[in-house]
Amino acid sequence: MSGHSKFANIKHKKEKNDAAKGKIFTIIGRELAAAVKEGGPDPANNSRLRDVIAKAKANNMPNDTIDRGIKKAAGEMGNVNYEYVTYEGYGPGGIAIIVEALTDNKNRTYSNVRNAFTKGSGTIGTQGCVSYMFDKKGQIIIDREECEMDPDDLMMTALDAGAEDFSEEEDSFEILTDPDDFSEVRQSLEDQGIPMASAEVTMIPQTYVTLTDETDIRQLNRTLDLLDDDDDVQAVYTNLDE
Repeated sequence: MSGHSKFANIKHKKEKNDAAKGKIFTIIGRELAAAVKEGGPDPANNSRLRDVIAKAKANNMPNDTIDRGIKKAAGEMGNVNYEYVTYEGYGPGGIAIIVEALTDNKNRTYSNVRNAFTKGSGTIGTQGCVSYMFDKKGQIIIDREECEMDPDDLMMTALDAGAEDFSEEEDSFEILTDPDDFSEVRQSLEDQGIPMASAEVTMIPQTYVTLTDETDIRQLNRTLDLLDDDDDVQAVYTNLDE
C-alpha cells in the first residue's frame, strides 16, 4: 500500500512502548476504567472492554494486571470521571496532528496539549480543522511471520468476518473495517486463532506529507515527545510520511 509499512510503524511504536511500559499501562488502565464505567465489568457483555483487553494483551500487559484494573474500576465506578477529548492542529510544515486524550481535568489537558503545539512551533486549531484529512477505521495488523494462513485464505476469512479491505505488505497484512464493525471482526479473527500484532480503531491519513527541513523535523519531534510524555494523551495521529 503506497510503500507505507504499517507493521514497521507498529514495531516502532512497540519499541517505544517497551522503553516506557509504565506509560502504555497507564493509558490502557484508563481505557479499562472508561470501558467498565460505560458498559460494566463483564467482557462478555461489553464489546468495548473486550477490545481494550485485546489491546492490553497485545502490549504484553499481564493478565493479573488486567484483572486488577477491571476490578478496581468496577469498585470505583462512581468515582471514575474520565472523559474522552480530541484536539486538532498543525505542526511545522503544515503537518496535521490529531490528539486523543482521556482526562479527569479538561482544563489541565488542554493547557498541556496547547503547550506541546506551541513549543514545537505548531498551532492548535478548532474541532474538524484537520480530521477531514483522515479516515476513521478499524485497523488490524498481522505479522506475516506469525501467521501460517495462506494470504488468499486470510483475505477471505477477513472479508467474510465483515472487513472492508485487505492488503499485503512485505512484512505484514493489513485489515481495515468500518469502526462500528471493528469489534465483531476482531473477535471473529481472535476466535479463529489468528495472531494480531495490533488491533485498534485509528485515524488513517488520506495523503501523507514529507518533511525535509531539519528544523521542522526537530520541532515536530519536540511536540510529539511532549504529547507522548503526557499521561492524559491516549493517541496521536499525524499525516507525516515516515
